[in-house]
Amino acid sequence: MQGEADQQCDVFDVESVAGHLLPAGGVFAFLGEHRLRLFPAVMFTDLFPSRRGRPSVPPEVMASVLVLQALYGLSDREAVDAVTFDLRWKAACGYPIDAAGFHPSTLTYWRRRLAASDHPNRIFDAVRQVIIETGVLAGRHRRAVDSTILDDAVARQDTVTQLIAAIRKVVRVVDGADQVVAERCTRLAQVTGAGYEQTGKPAIAWDDRQAREDLVSALVEDALALLDALDLDAIESGGGEGARAVALLALVAGQDVEPVDGSDGTDGRWKIARRTVPDRVISTVDPQARHAHKTRERRQDGYRAHVTIEPDTGLTTECALTPAAGVENTDAAVGSRMVADDPTLPDHGDQSVAGDDGTDDRSPVEVLGDSAYATGEFLDDLERSGRRAVLKPKPLKAAVEGGFTLDDFVFDDEENTLTCPAGHTKPVTAAGRATFKAECRGCPLREQCTTSKTGRVVLLGKHHQIARAHRQRAQDPDLQRVYRQHRPMVERTIAWLARGNRRLRYIGVDKNDHWLHQRIAGINLRRLLAMGLTIKGGAWAIA
Repeated sequence: MQGEADQQCDVFDVESVAGHLLPAGGVFAFLGEHRLRLFPAVMFTDLFPSRRGRPSVPPEVMASVLVLQALYGLSDREAVDAVTFDLRWKAACGYPIDAAGFHPSTLTYWRRRLAASDHPNRIFDAVRQVIIETGVLAGRHRRAVDSTILDDAVARQDTVTQLIAAIRKVVRVVDGADQVVAERCTRLAQVTGAGYEQTGKPAIAWDDRQAREDLVSALVEDALALLDALDLDAIESGGGEGARAVALLALVAGQDVEPVDGSDGTDGRWKIARRTVPDRVISTVDPQARHAHKTRERRQDGYRAHVTIEPDTGLTTECALTPAAGVENTDAAVGSRMVADDPTLPDHGDQSVAGDDGTDDRSPVEVLGDSAYATGEFLDDLERSGRRAVLKPKPLKAAVEGGFTLDDFVFDDEENTLTCPAGHTKPVTAAGRATFKAECRGCPLREQCTTSKTGRVVLLGKHHQIARAHRQRAQDPDLQRVYRQHRPMVERTIAWLARGNRRLRYIGVDKNDHWLHQRIAGINLRRLLAMGLTIKGGAWAIA
């Protein structure tokens, strides 16, 4: 059942004894005075539908601890120690000086209950509602989107380690799999002299190419034999850990290997492929972690944290955490979803914000972002929703250095044709292809246009017209001024987010996404207090 805080002050209450020592306008003092208003008990009643059992820790206390834990980057045990021994934490949570903290597993219990509820990010939403009620965003019609890579909590695994770990996991969670492995998955023991009961990498001559290929072949064939012997339909229909383990084994058994030269794969000879599979699983411990290339030189493994902020205040109005790779997890794809879901922006019916003076002089909502967001799809989404894109255009790459780019070709929307710089006009196919091969023969501009021996072929994307118009619009000095003035402010918020918390503590998207929302809630709360958050007339306000 849900616990309730004792409203009567204890003789050793920290707020009474040492509350004057807390810096005014700080997070600890604010939570000590307003945690019940910020996180009322009714906000958590759905987590405890039963009136029976031992009362929980009061919800406003747990919400305060979760926010402080994420804000200061503490482990569960460190957070509980802070509640027990740190007077600031005791004051924020309403604990007397001589009161002991709760068990660290209580934090895990609460996170699990929040994650399983219909409103898992209610703590973040409560702080965002304070932002809305203060009116600090009134008349502010700009939002900036950006992302950063956060390192995962596990080590990257190579192909051999993943295959062995995936088979061992199936043995642990699927009934009867141990017997199948003992009877049919014997190739590893034949090659190395040890089976899957032994931990660590197999003992082989790792500098011998043939020995490595024999090991990979044995592991792949054992994995295929295990999958062939199991009743996959029954396992998948049952769901749970067994279905996930089997799916993971099937994935890692095929993502990094290919038949050896001269083999079609039916003779059981495999090798590690010299390629990188898109959306590659990098660890069986955390199958949702991914390789990430934020830049060509900077490579990381982990997740991507996305934020939408109001650039003048630095307040985050929406956030999300996704795997670091995948088409649906790109900056533009997630940015489009966040802007559409941002409750601090007008609904689709009215994409403008009233001026600061309350007049009807309205400005369109402007979305700022770097070139990673300037995709045709995102530009199309913004145009259809009536928002103005202030995005750095993606640079066009010429087929010949210093030569013609796509913008040097003229597209006729009515005739659906494309005219090259030499004046040749060709129809555009349904697939967006315009072929100038014949016209390139003897063309005096060929050396500036293409290096192909057969001539130039131009491919147009689905939203190429919107992208072209945006590139032209981006030359406007006023738009460039707005971008240079307001876009860099998002980097400040990203720095607050990542400071001391570049490496994640949890495994999987859901757990890390909940942590991200709680950390952003703490950062927003600290930012609001710096701006003068107070209560006037019984409502949240900025002094």
